[in-house]
Amino acid sequence: MIILKEVHKKKDLKAFVKFPFKLNKNSKYWVPPIISEEIKTFNKKENPVFNDAESRLFLAYKNNEIVGRIAAIINWLEVKNQTLKKMRFGWFDVIDDIDVTKVLLEKVIEIGKENNLEFIEGPVGFSNLDKVGVVTEGFDQIGSMITWHNPPYYVTHFKKLGYDVAKSYSENIMEFKNIKRESFSRIQALIKKRYQLRALTFTKNKDILPYTDEMFDVFSKSHAVLSTFVEINDEQREYFKKKFIGFLNPEYVKFVLDKDDKLIGFGIVTPSYAKALQKMNGKLFPFGIKHLLHAKKHAKTVTFYLIGVLPEYQNKGVTAIIFDEFHKTFTEKNIELCVRGPELDDNVAIQQIWKNFKPVVNKRRCTFRKDIA
Repeated sequence: MIILKEVHKKKDLKAFVKFPFKLNKNSKYWVPPIISEEIKTFNKKENPVFNDAESRLFLAYKNNEIVGRIAAIINWLEVKNQTLKKMRFGWFDVIDDIDVTKVLLEKVIEIGKENNLEFIEGPVGFSNLDKVGVVTEGFDQIGSMITWHNPPYYVTHFKKLGYDVAKSYSENIMEFKNIKRESFSRIQALIKKRYQLRALTFTKNKDILPYTDEMFDVFSKSHAVLSTFVEINDEQREYFKKKFIGFLNPEYVKFVLDKDDKLIGFGIVTPSYAKALQKMNGKLFPFGIKHLLHAKKHAKTVTFYLIGVLPEYQNKGVTAIIFDEFHKTFTEKNIELCVRGPELDDNVAIQQIWKNFKPVVNKRRCTFRKDIA
């Protein structure tokens, strides 16, 4: 018998966060989150996403053991501002028992019905800056700090339960030695001159902060056309600043400014923290922080995290300026491999950006959806 319990107490929240550690303890490819950070994600006093969204967390038990978890999520900005009556679900993990998956998903559907929503989709987080999708190809490829990982049976469960693919994503790896600077160095010089643009680089994290609001503006405007876009409010911006700026290497942040020093494009890359997070196994202390700091300084793999260009400057070669700056930095750092996180397969514009990087698809993922009857 499967028993479903809603998470209310701190000990249950900790159990919710730690369940995938047990489920994936023998996986070489799963990348653990930092337990304390995951717990903060669901702290309504700390995470401002709850000003415009709500979530309910559930644990599934069988024979008094946890066998699955799920977060039922409603982003009211999405529902009200975009009139998209979507019931989200995320933080989905389960043993290979389709009955457990069915019970978890039916609970989310029930909540969707109560709120007059029309369909269920996931796994997704609260917004575009959260993790997304289940892996459908590339199960033998290591995950990253910004992705979920899962065994193949997740996909089987969704399909058998009548769920359809909603959105598909691809991830890529690019060997740095195959990326030729001449493919964009000449172009970027012409673009700078034609549009009176300049690159801005950093050596200190504190120097990035004055530009972060503009960066979020560019991000929102450049991603607004995507089917997955959900507005990120001012409180959330402040939250993400505090949460992520410390993880950044300032030299891996590249901005492009116009003649009036207005930010019109940016790129953010992070060192790969995947192997460090595996060594940490969810714990920052006493030794986990050392693994993070070592990766921040010495990692030879980097992850392209965010990129954005104002709509009026898209298709004008601005990304050539950004990539030229990254190429110089990666050469100095002896970077060997570049990893590109999940990108929508129907986002043709972003695919064109990477054509000179000789990308190789190493992983695919998707979200699943089903109408709420």
